[in-house]
Amino acid sequence: MRVSFKGGLMWRFKKYSVGHSLAVRVLPMVCLIIVLKIAAYFLGLEFLSLSPLFSGILAANVFLMGFLISGVLADYKESEKLPGELAVCIQAFRDEAHGILKAKQAEEARVCLAYTGTLAEAVLDWFQKKRRTQEVFDLIRGLNDQFRALEPFTAPQFIARLKQEQTSLRRMIVRCHTIRETDFVTSGYLIAELTTILLCLGLITTHFTPFYESLFFVFVISFFLIYLLALIRSLDNPFGYYERGSLENVQLKPLEELVEETRREQV
Repeated sequence: MRVSFKGGLMWRFKKYSVGHSLAVRVLPMVCLIIVLKIAAYFLGLEFLSLSPLFSGILAANVFLMGFLISGVLADYKESEKLPGELAVCIQAFRDEAHGILKAKQAEEARVCLAYTGTLAEAVLDWFQKKRRTQEVFDLIRGLNDQFRALEPFTAPQFIARLKQEQTSLRRMIVRCHTIRETDFVTSGYLIAELTTILLCLGLITTHFTPFYESLFFVFVISFFLIYLLALIRSLDNPFGYYERGSLENVQLKPLEELVEETRREQV
């Protein structure tokens, strides 16, 4: 029980440290807004008066960000499943090869095991952008040669099942590639960023009373808006392992464990 408790604490610490890191990145921009607000107050540059329209624009911007975050979260939740499903597909090839090797002692099965190990490492490297997408597709296509070599040692329906897994593997790689390379509603990002910039300028140049209380609200509102934008940007690419500073990435543990297993077998 103590080990499980410690493991849970470590998982929660890692989980919340991501959010804290994002907050630390946002804070300098928010502090800059506070400094500009103080400068505007003492230089007499607060030429806007507080209007109900300001609250309406703020609500509209929050609504737009809610739309964006709901869209990227749908892709993010799907992306969480993809590394595990990729590992399951490759493991299906290995299980069949293991069965043939154990029953028939066929050298072709041993070659297939080595090939699937290479494929697993290539997929893991592809997520890190160390390999091109076409290289992974070539390796997936190369499974056809492995299946032909295994045909004399197993039933045809088993080969047909492996070909279905091959198609699923190719489909998931295409899906991961699409999620990684495509931004969600670029025009939506543009209007959200422009509105946030205008709102922050409005916070700086609007006259609030009393002044020292206004600093608190300017800090909270600007932090909230900028943090939301940064969070949406981070969630938009859940496979950003190759991007410096990318935080909200899905776990590749199933693939990493599969690669470790293949390496142990080769030793």
